[in-house]
Amino acid sequence: MGDALDYAAQGARGMNFHDARGTLLRTYTYRELREDALEAAQRFMALGLKPGERVALVAETGPEFAAAFFGAVYAGLWPVPLPLPTSFGGREAYTDQLTVMLTSSDPQLFLYPDEMESFTTEAAAKRQVPGKTWSQLDAVAPAGKDLPEADPDAIAYLQYSSGSTRFPHGVAVTHRQLLDNLRAHGLGLKVQQSDRCISWLPWYHDMGLVGCMLSPMANQISVDYMKTEDFARRPLTWLDLISRNPGTTLSYSPTFGYDICARRMSSQTKAAERFDLARWRIAGNGADMIRPDVMQNFVDSFADAGFQPSAFCPSYGLAEATLAVSLMPPGEGIKLELVEEEKLAGGAPAPGGDDRPQRYRAIVNCGKAVEGMEIEIRDYDDRILPERQVGRVLVRGGSVMTGYYKDEESTKACLSEDGWLDTGDMGYLSNDYIFIVGRAKDMIIINGRNHWPQDIEWAVEQLPGFKNGDIAAFALTTESGEELPAVLVHCRVSDLGERARLKDDIKERVRSITGISPIVELVPPRSLPRTSSGKLSRVKARNLYLSGEIEPFEVAA
Repeated sequence: MGDALDYAAQGARGMNFHDARGTLLRTYTYRELREDALEAAQRFMALGLKPGERVALVAETGPEFAAAFFGAVYAGLWPVPLPLPTSFGGREAYTDQLTVMLTSSDPQLFLYPDEMESFTTEAAAKRQVPGKTWSQLDAVAPAGKDLPEADPDAIAYLQYSSGSTRFPHGVAVTHRQLLDNLRAHGLGLKVQQSDRCISWLPWYHDMGLVGCMLSPMANQISVDYMKTEDFARRPLTWLDLISRNPGTTLSYSPTFGYDICARRMSSQTKAAERFDLARWRIAGNGADMIRPDVMQNFVDSFADAGFQPSAFCPSYGLAEATLAVSLMPPGEGIKLELVEEEKLAGGAPAPGGDDRPQRYRAIVNCGKAVEGMEIEIRDYDDRILPERQVGRVLVRGGSVMTGYYKDEESTKACLSEDGWLDTGDMGYLSNDYIFIVGRAKDMIIINGRNHWPQDIEWAVEQLPGFKNGDIAAFALTTESGEELPAVLVHCRVSDLGERARLKDDIKERVRSITGISPIVELVPPRSLPRTSSGKLSRVKARNLYLSGEIEPFEVAA
């Protein structure tokens, strides 16, 4: 990765940082980034850090994080990007999240923005990790030593973009695996000399870090950045930046980003009076299930500003494969297939007899495997399935992770000895295109953020009167195609008013984790199903709830 930055630094391109209104705050060429990163590497060595040790960094979108990240790389260290605080959950939840990630990655140094010192010191103290702000690192005198020799098969960084906040998985990616994926990314998007990228995606997520920071650098593309929290406050600034910067052709977002922009335009003047989106060549879409209705709403809202539906580029990827697994060939746009719901594994059959009308779901084509990646669909007995048959999605390629850091059991559970990664997703192949229909894993993805049901269940268990096994959390798809978290809870309270208060308490607990008000149902004790080994079966609980076999209690209005 250091060689890639050395090469990019020979050109005139780089990063540009903007505020919430789209005003340029700083240009930061790859040459300047390299110089600052080499200084940071010398400071890390002056602090006595050795190759292979970890440096945890709060992934704030800005020059300081970028320089420290690449400085760690130059010094042979493993940078570990950590998330920023969210607008929900509060300081205590954020401290807990940092603590478990610091425990998992076991870093020798923890870096964070100066203004976040009060947020981070408690977690650092709990794990006895030395902490420094960006400015405190800058005050360290450089060592003046020779840099360690780079090893292509050494770990480049640890990625915590998905995984339980209580049981996090640090994805270990080598330099070779990363560069293999970055090359495939550039080839799949048919990157051109004239391309320019704009991003608001967070740098602690694989799509933000790999797709919108490391890939543009390695493919020598300039990028305009706005912070994720600024996008949340002023989403249309994203489209302002695309309109305002000549040559902007590449930008990615999960479905919810397009949704927010389309909703904001619904009450405003015509898009053509404010935006010019005609140059947008690749409107990438990934990180969560792609909703066709949202994409169509975006087209309807911005067609008069020159946006072309063919610019949409559905994709499929995951941190365990570094990032990209498949990309839609540029210009093909969004293509759908209607699939009977009963053929989608994990779904509940529609109630009624054999003569009931069939229900269909629109499945989005997520493109073809990127160069160097193989995709197979298998059943639960590991037999390869024929085309157009839904099964487990497995991938193999040069960018598939080495494994989860210090978690051999979890690594063996998803990564075979011959290199096949069980993604935990369900899908099917058709003419070499991959269609993702859902998750075999229990993970819940809401607005591009991953939530493990264990975390939600554990949060509810902290309320008085509950114990392990009383709660089942899963995702439900509404009629509009939106996913919401749903929670079934064993209830031992008979008073209708108390039930209503309990339901409100549970909603607030779940909202503090997901940021979204969930569907909460109080159900009779011992009604949640278990597997033969005694474990809670969330898939069966969901199916029994949808079929009406689990009947919720009444509560006071």
